Amino acid sequence: MVTVEEISLLTESDRASWEVLARGKDMYFAVERSDEDYERAWRRLLDDEQIRGVGAWLDGKMVAIAHYLFHASIWYSGKCYLADLFVDAEVRRRGVATALIEWVAQDAKEHGFPGLYWNSLEDSPARALYDNLGKFQQGLIHYTYRPDTNNRRVNAR
Repeated sequence: MVTVEEISLLTESDRASWEVLARGKDMYFAVERSDEDYERAWRRLLDDEQIRGVGAWLDGKMVAIAHYLFHASIWYSGKCYLADLFVDAEVRRRGVATALIEWVAQDAKEHGFPGLYWNSLEDSPARALYDNLGKFQQGLIHYTYRPDTNNRRVNAR
């Protein structure tokens, strides 16, 4: 196991290192984004009170990033959604992701959003870690809205 030297909120001076990792995450998941998408995300990470980004450093180099957001919940105290977690391939399986998740959980709790959750692909290599740190919701199916391509109208009430 490696000891992460530092985990902290992203600052303006972290932009270049962050973008390398953010683009690496997108390449890993075969996601294409424009330069404007990265600029918009960067601004949100720095300027929005509910959206946060952190980096993890080893040997003076940013090796991992996490993006998360705080939101209200109907039935529970505030929630924290871990939207992105990416660790440089050279330092994977050395405790960096665990350190980041634990840091995010603590930050969320300190800000009144103790319910940390995230999504993962079924075949993700990180599932062993996630199964160890989190509670797998057996039978829970995640849906995302897809606009009807037939232009079906929903009756408004």
